[in-house]
Order: sequence, then C-alpha cells, then structure tokens
Amino acid sequence: IEYQLPGVNQVAVKAEIGAFSRADDLRAVFEADRAHLVGTSGAITSLAGIHLDLPRYDRNRVDGIWMSRDECDAAAGKLLSLTATEAGKSYGTPPQPLLSAGIAENIDALLKQRFGARAFTVTTLEVTWSENFAKWLQGASAIFLGLGIVALYIEFKTPGFGVFGVTGIVLLALVFLGNYAAGLSGHEPILFFAVGVLLVAVELFFFPGVVVMAVGGIALMLGSLVWSMADLWPNEPISVAWSGDAFAGPIANLGVGLLLALVLALALARFLPKGWVWDRMVVQSAVGGSAQSSGGSPEGAAALAALVGRRGLAVAALRPGGQVEIDGRRYEASVALGAIQPGEAIVVRGRTDFGLLVEKADA
Repeated sequence: IEYQLPGVNQVAVKAEIGAFSRADDLRAVFEADRAHLVGTSGAITSLAGIHLDLPRYDRNRVDGIWMSRDECDAAAGKLLSLTATEAGKSYGTPPQPLLSAGIAENIDALLKQRFGARAFTVTTLEVTWSENFAKWLQGASAIFLGLGIVALYIEFKTPGFGVFGVTGIVLLALVFLGNYAAGLSGHEPILFFAVGVLLVAVELFFFPGVVVMAVGGIALMLGSLVWSMADLWPNEPISVAWSGDAFAGPIANLGVGLLLALVLALALARFLPKGWVWDRMVVQSAVGGSAQSSGGSPEGAAALAALVGRRGLAVAALRPGGQVEIDGRRYEASVALGAIQPGEAIVVRGRTDFGLLVEKADA
C-alpha cells in the first residue's frame, strides 16, 4: 500500500535521490568489498539485538558490533517469519506492542480500526480480460516469433504473396502487440523494426548482392524484437535501464524463437516438398502459364533435373527469387548473386527442393 507521509514531499525526495551522481562510483567500491555501511540507531540496532538473541536491549553489547550482509538478512528473516500473535506481543511497563499495532481479521476491519467506520473509501483493482490476454501474448512471444519467421520463410519459397506472408506478418505483429499491451514496449521498437524491413527490401529490390543493408536491416529487426520484450522503465539511469538483467529474458525468448524457426524450417525443407501439402500450395503444371515447382513427385523432380544447362528467359525479376520460362513453361527460380531483370536470358545451373538455380546467360 502506497501512502503519503505527513509533511513529506515524496516527489521531491525521489528527485533528490535520482540526482545523486556518485552511485556508480560507490557501487564499484562496495563490489570490491572496500566499503561498509554504518548504522547509528533505530532499525539496524534492533537487528543487532535480534542477531545477538538479547532478551532485553543492551547498548553495551550492541555498540560497535560488526554484522555481515548475511547476518543482517537472517535477523530480518526472523522478524518476517513472526506470526501475527508473536508480532503483537507486548513488552515493558506498562506493556506495549513493539512490532505490531494490533491484529485485524481483514482489510475492512483494519481500515475501521485506523480511520473509523465510513471514514474511508475502498477501491478494488481487478485484472481485466484484456490484461490477461496481453499477459498471455507476452508469454507466448517466443512461439509467435519462431512461427512468424517460418511463415515468412515459406512465403519466400512459394510463388506470389499469400497466406504465409500474411500469417508471418500477423505473428510478428503479435510479438509487438503483446509487449506493448503489457506495458513493456512503446512505439520506438516498432519504428526500428520498420526501418529494418525497409533496409532488407532495398537490398532485395534495388541493390541485390550488397549484403550490408540486409545485414543491418536484420540486425535492426532482431534488436527491436529484443527491445520490445525488455522491461525498461522511464527516467531510469542508463546503467540500470540497459543492464544485462533487463535483457536476459528477451534474449532468451529471441534465442528460443530462432531455434524453433530453424528446427521447423529444416523439417519443412526436408519433408514438405515430398508431401501432398506442398502439392496443394504450389502449381505442378504449366496450366494457363502458371509456374512449375521443383517439389512433388519423383518424376517431376527428374524432369526438372534434366533442365540443368538449358536456357530460357526471366519472366519476373529475380531478386533473388522469381520465375523463368523455358520452352514455353514457367518455373520458380532463384539467382545466387545479383539480380536478373525480366526479359534477360538465363541458363539453369542446378535445382533445389524449392526451385531452379539460374544465372544470367552470356550474350
């Protein structure tokens, strides 16, 4: 319960503590075990009496005592483990309780004892369904991340733009949405992610083969995902806000998501092109000028393998993936380096489970 102490401006106190500029220097000194805290009276001397198991406070035994951090924690633990009856025990003459002002059956009874009947108003805050949903989304971030990456991977390997592209975008959006709704993320990570997507798009469509922009874009995208999952509070010192503890969980979530994506991608690359699901996702024959795929039956795979060394034309820009036409039939293809514009001649150099490997033909 947070309350305002009489005559104390909590905002001013917090501002004064926050303005203290030597915390980092002192932290290094304490971590090197070259400093100690000195307690003069009050709580620390009471802890010393508890540590010494004194039946009555004895200043002669308390003054000058040295206590380690573990000993202080153990003494405080004795207080925290007291029952309500033990804490309310009275001492002295006349008897007075030292650790508890009394016992109340519930919050209402406590407030009545403190303020009197009808002299207070109780406001109960309950977790709403939307907050529970946001918490669930935030907890499933690693799964959404992995599935989103796999969906985009499949989208890049299949012709056109369809359900897998939309699914991947939605799943990655849920990563940001869950953390934004849970209060861990603002708009900045989303903007950085958008810049990363833009750099990757520029690499693919305008400057293929440069690599630098794609690597920078991917780094921004992954970094923004970690940023969105980090529990960073406003007005915190940089050394605290960007500490390793704040990013340990998000980096672990990112690692789990990438590992899940890798495992699923390898499984899809190994089994999907040989199953009926793949046959439904891509067209297997040149009906109405549609593209052939290298997946499917062994007979189709052998026919595509026979295309190695054949020449054709690019009917869609290859940056690096696109479509080529050979003897009036279209095939999914990709180029290893650079890009090939529509209408340029190509030669088939190999094939994979997802398409032909081509390069620009010599004039």
